[in-house]
Amino acid sequence: MEREHQHGSLESPLIQSSGQEGFIANAKQSNSSAVERTEVVEEVRKQLWLSGPLISVTLLNFCLTLISVMFVGHLGELPLSGASMATSFASVTGFSLLQGMASALDTFCGQSYGAKQYHMLGIHMQKAMLILMIVSIPLAVIWVNTGSILSFLGQDPEIAAEAGDYATFMLPSLFAYGLLQCLNRFLQTQNIVFPMMLSSGVTTLLHVLVCWILVFKSGLGSKGAAIANTISYWLNVTILSLYIKFSPSCAKTWTGFSKEALHNIPIFVRLAIPSAVMVCLEMWSFELMVLLSGLLPNPKLETSVLSICLNTASAVWMIPFGLSGAVSIRVSNELGAGRPRTARLAVCVVSVMAIIEGILVGTVMILIRNIWGYAYSNEVEVIKYVALMMPILAVSNFLDGLQCVLSGTARGCGWQKIGAFVNLGSYYLVGIPSAIVFAFVLHIGGKGLWLGIICALIVQVCSLMVITIRTDWEQEAKKASDRVYTSTIPESLVSS
Repeated sequence: MEREHQHGSLESPLIQSSGQEGFIANAKQSNSSAVERTEVVEEVRKQLWLSGPLISVTLLNFCLTLISVMFVGHLGELPLSGASMATSFASVTGFSLLQGMASALDTFCGQSYGAKQYHMLGIHMQKAMLILMIVSIPLAVIWVNTGSILSFLGQDPEIAAEAGDYATFMLPSLFAYGLLQCLNRFLQTQNIVFPMMLSSGVTTLLHVLVCWILVFKSGLGSKGAAIANTISYWLNVTILSLYIKFSPSCAKTWTGFSKEALHNIPIFVRLAIPSAVMVCLEMWSFELMVLLSGLLPNPKLETSVLSICLNTASAVWMIPFGLSGAVSIRVSNELGAGRPRTARLAVCVVSVMAIIEGILVGTVMILIRNIWGYAYSNEVEVIKYVALMMPILAVSNFLDGLQCVLSGTARGCGWQKIGAFVNLGSYYLVGIPSAIVFAFVLHIGGKGLWLGIICALIVQVCSLMVITIRTDWEQEAKKASDRVYTSTIPESLVSS
């Protein structure tokens, strides 16, 4: 009995110790889980706070050209055709290229901000402004010759001449657009998004008034709408420039114009060119789909329906594009700050958000498929065709949302060159050839063209997902640190 008692008394502390260890381990595990949940919730909050205003900015800027074309539509069929063609031509030959080149700032400014090299944001922005203004000069020459180019491509001479006049009067907006892209990227990489939204909102509201005066009251007609575009873009640039100059929130990042912006220009260009290629290859492929639809049997129906689908897809695309901007900011900031784990968490969170958004929006598109066509046409044939296209559109929107956020991750990390090759392969080696086979060989028509786009999106999403999953985030943080350091030292030392 005594031995048993002694034995029991010896074992008791061991049991107690084991219980304590288990309790401590469980407490640590639950504490770790709570910390992880807090981090995820905080990341979701940050991304929603960023993406909401970015969606608004994109949508409001998109509305500028849309409002102008709507006003011109009341002048007659010829002015409307000319303005629509000029707007599309301007997007393909100017705006998309400048937007792509400016997106290099997502990497440079975002990582510099994360590394607390605040003065470098202003330097990078000046560098981008200089390069984009130089690039805008040859683009301006192309715009001046819009009418001749469209006539050479076989467009109706009257419509080509009308488009040429519209593009010529819209010329100053090209330079304003390039500056606006630089200012927007400069602000959003610092998480300053609400002033951008307010500036875009004010500009869009005033644009309606300016359009009404210049189109209907001044006697300028369609040329007035083009001039209104120019005025609105320059107004937006002026508002944001004044905010950056006088706001305390930009005091560290904008220290005035500096000769330092002339250093390391080749380093910036080496990232800006693939950034532009990455954006342009994707945007041009969608424009090519509309051109191909004109070669199908019953081209009026096919072109009308494909244009409706493209407009619908563009409007819905604003949501994942906002998420793309948010994750680009978060990833570049965290890599610049040397926090690879948080950068990886940002990518995981935005991917889940994109999947949820794609499912919700896709479901709505399928539910309204039978009535959506009425928003654009009263013809039964068009409405039925749109209803057939909407489920295909829902699938493409889901995939487009995923590629959008993965492309945002690529910009945040500085993978623009990889992204350019992925887009080239996806759209021009898979997507467009598939679209031609479906539409013209298998005779599926407009549905076949859009199925080709879906093939491209599948390849693009899979490629970017494999690259993202296999990423060594510690190594990316080191690369970001090297990039920030390289961009801060003189060019002569870099080359040596």
